[in-house]
Amino acid sequence: MEIFELIESTEHEQLVFCSDKTVGLKAIIGIHDTTLGPALGGTRMWTYASDLDAVRDVLRLSKGMTYKAAVAGLNLGGGKAVLIGDPHKEKSEAMFRTYGRFVEGMGGRYITAEDVGTTVRDMDWIRQETRFVTGINGQGGSGDPSPVTAYGTYHGMKACAKFRYGSDSLAGKTVMIQGAGNVASFLAEYLTKENAKVLLTDIYEDKAHKLCERLGAQYVNPEDVYSIECDIFSPAALGGILNDETIPQLKCSIVAGGANNQLAREGEHARQLADRDILWAPDYVINAGGLMNVASELRGYDREGVLRQAEGIYDIMLNILNRAQRDNVLTIEASNEIAEERIRKVARIGKYHVGGPRN
Repeated sequence: MEIFELIESTEHEQLVFCSDKTVGLKAIIGIHDTTLGPALGGTRMWTYASDLDAVRDVLRLSKGMTYKAAVAGLNLGGGKAVLIGDPHKEKSEAMFRTYGRFVEGMGGRYITAEDVGTTVRDMDWIRQETRFVTGINGQGGSGDPSPVTAYGTYHGMKACAKFRYGSDSLAGKTVMIQGAGNVASFLAEYLTKENAKVLLTDIYEDKAHKLCERLGAQYVNPEDVYSIECDIFSPAALGGILNDETIPQLKCSIVAGGANNQLAREGEHARQLADRDILWAPDYVINAGGLMNVASELRGYDREGVLRQAEGIYDIMLNILNRAQRDNVLTIEASNEIAEERIRKVARIGKYHVGGPRN
C-alpha cells in the first residue's frame, strides 16, 4: 500500500517526516484528528524492522489517541510520534533538541509527551526548544505520568471486576501482570495493597525479580504468561500481544491492562476474546490516566484533580461494559461508538459563526 493510501485508510490529517543525519534523528509524527483540540500524544523510540513498520505504528497509535481523548472527555485530538532507533544506545541531547525544533515548527497542532523508550529527561531536552511538550520536570510540569496511568488502570480493573463478579474488590483475585516497567510497578503496588495475588513477568528478568522481591509477588517465566491460570490478565508492556496464538492459551475471565494496542487485529481478536467469554477492557480507555495527567499541564497542573479524574475511569469503563451488554456488541465497538459520538457532536459546534467578518 502506498503512503497516501495508508493515510487515507485511517483518515489521518497529517503525517510529518523529520530527519537530521548529523544527530541521528529519524522521526515520524502522526496527527489523526484535531476536532476536539490539538493532538497530544507521546513520542516512542523503538528499533523498527523497517521504515514502513514505523509508519504503520505511528498511524495506529495516533488514531488510538483520538479515541482515548474523546472517551476520557478531554478537549484534545489524537497524535503520536515515533523515533527510529535503539533507546538504550542512540539517544543524545542534540537528537531530542533537534526533534523539539520540528515539534515547535508545527505551531501547537501537536503536543508531545513521554512514551515507550523515552523518559522525563528526554522531554526536558525537548522543552529547551518548544513549549509544546508535557511530562517535564519543573516549570509546571507533572513529571512521569506512569503513576497516574497505573492508578486509572487499577480503577478500570475494579470496574471490570464489578461487572464480571458482582463486586469490585480485588482482594484474593489472582492478577497476572505482563511487564515490570513503571506502569506495571505502580499497578502491582495498588493490587498488593488490596491483597490481590500478584504474578509478574518481564523480558528483562532481573527487573521482574527485583519487583517481585520488593512486593512479595510471584515471578512467572515470560513463555508461561498466557497459559497460567489467573482471574485477570494485565498486559503492561508492548502491544499486539492478543493474537491468534495467545488468545487460545488464556486461562482468565478478564483482560485489563495498561499496554496500548493490545489486539493484533482489533475487531477479529476482540471477537475471539468474547467468544471465549473473556471480558476485555478497551486499552485506550483503561490507560487514559497518563493522558489525563499530562493534559492537566495545559491548564495548570493539579495533582489531586488529576487523581480524581483518573478514578473516574471506573465509571467510564462500567458505562462501556453496560452499553456493550445492552446493545450486544463488543466492548471495543461500544467504546468506539462513544468516542465517535462525542467527536461528531463537538464538530457541530464549529458550524456556528461567533461574530465578526471572515478574513
